[in-house]
Amino acid sequence: MHEEYAKLCLMYPAPRSALNFSTPLQLLVATVLSAQTTDVRVNMVTPELFDTYPTAADLARANPTELEDIIHSTGFYHAKARHLIGLGSALEQRFGGEVPRTMQELTSLPGVGRKTANVVLGNAFGIPGFPVDTHVIRVSGRLRWRTDWHAPHPDPAHIEKEITACFPPEEWTDLSHRLILHGRDICHARKPECNRCPLAESCPSAEITPTR
Repeated sequence: MHEEYAKLCLMYPAPRSALNFSTPLQLLVATVLSAQTTDVRVNMVTPELFDTYPTAADLARANPTELEDIIHSTGFYHAKARHLIGLGSALEQRFGGEVPRTMQELTSLPGVGRKTANVVLGNAFGIPGFPVDTHVIRVSGRLRWRTDWHAPHPDPAHIEKEITACFPPEEWTDLSHRLILHGRDICHARKPECNRCPLAESCPSAEITPTR
């Protein structure tokens, strides 16, 4: 595992969030919007969104229809608009308009699960967090980094606990970024590019096509 991770570190020496943000609130909002869509799509709508609703109080007072118009292209816009307005209200009422810095407080907010909370902790506050998304699940399973690699519906919380137990906390955020980047770049869901993967030699799932 650590030898393979060392190769990922060489491949992705300076990983960072693909979501554009300047403040913890912006990252929180962008991450909520990223559900069931791409970070590229989210980055297309957040400039207008952040300009229109720069604070938690602004989000709390947002007109649902106007908010939905801005985020429409990210999909599931009714639910997402409802989450963002509730998020703004909860931040104003319970946290003085500021984004909290603990897993328990973050996951108490509307539309915020453990993955979103880990994204915010690791990328906005520098607090160790290991977001588990579909790429992390796929890559860690193919590499057999976890015992439930064969499970059809693995538990993200279990994956987080098992993998982070093998790495120091200060590495967790970058570890997640690198697995995500590898999943996006090479270890695709349908057609992984094993022939150009530096982990193929040790990966038990690799399918190498002989070159002629």
